[in-house]
Amino acid sequence: LAHENVRVRLADDEKVKPEALPTITYEDGIKIYFNGETLHVMHLAVGHTDGDSVVWFEQPNVMHTGDLFFNGRFPYIDQGAGGNVEGYMDSVKQLLAKIDDETVIIPGHGDISNKQEYSAFLAMISETFNYVKALKQDGKTLDEVKAMGLDEKWADWGWNFISEEKWITTLYTDA
Repeated sequence: LAHENVRVRLADDEKVKPEALPTITYEDGIKIYFNGETLHVMHLAVGHTDGDSVVWFEQPNVMHTGDLFFNGRFPYIDQGAGGNVEGYMDSVKQLLAKIDDETVIIPGHGDISNKQEYSAFLAMISETFNYVKALKQDGKTLDEVKAMGLDEKWADWGWNFISEEKWITTLYTDA
């Protein structure tokens, strides 16, 4: 099960065998009724990619955000697959509007979470994006912004795949 954009992108990749392609795709969303549960599979237009899926398990109030939440880490935004920073923030805002303080969030990366931590994640993206965007508008080059770095409060958000330097590059590209 995947968004149609995922199947199209994978089908264009010579390394992906036809039997590995998603067999069920959707455009906007799909509801699945299973074992007395209602699962909402939702597509958010632009975020990590242009094919992000989020699953909300209605009765237990659990949401799996996939790569739209890297708990306590800088996210990976696949700009080559239709993702961008502003779209990512919009997607997170949409998801935050759908959940309440009791919702359990299963992020794509990191520990099980909640609305408060998801809001802090959005704040990090917004603050770092606005900072880098302002520096770029002031004429700073990417190398200059990397040398300046981010505020110390974001020092622990870098990880083996998305370092602070790589996150700055992502932000600068979309600023």
